[in-house]
Amino acid sequence: MSAAAALQKAIYERLAGDAELLLLLGDGGVRDHLHTGSHRPGISIASLESRDASTASEAGEEHLVTLAVRTGEGGNRAAQEIAARVRALLDDAALDLAGFSLVSLFHRRTRTGRDAKAKGHIAEMVFRAVTE
Repeated sequence: MSAAAALQKAIYERLAGDAELLLLLGDGGVRDHLHTGSHRPGISIASLESRDASTASEAGEEHLVTLAVRTGEGGNRAAQEIAARVRALLDDAALDLAGFSLVSLFHRRTRTGRDAKAKGHIAEMVFRAVTE
């Protein structure tokens, strides 16, 4: 398993295992990919970009993880509430990565807005992680 795959799995497990987040999302609201026509609200791992971040003494990678929170029409407040819970769960979290060490995981930004095409609201959250 790659460091990126281990990170994705750990993020998914943290989110899917949180009772408070599941109350906000409902059953099946945490997904590791976007389902066409999926129920809302929901959160999915939209993308994960990795690049080398090795030092002279340690092999490492930097990862930018984008999570997408989607809500229905009129759901801007819900998107913000869900994003706040996700940030509380992941920002500076100590996640267990199978075969790798998580050096850091920090929230970089969240952008919320209307998703006219999907007739709802979206919050795109970006986290930066470093693994060894």
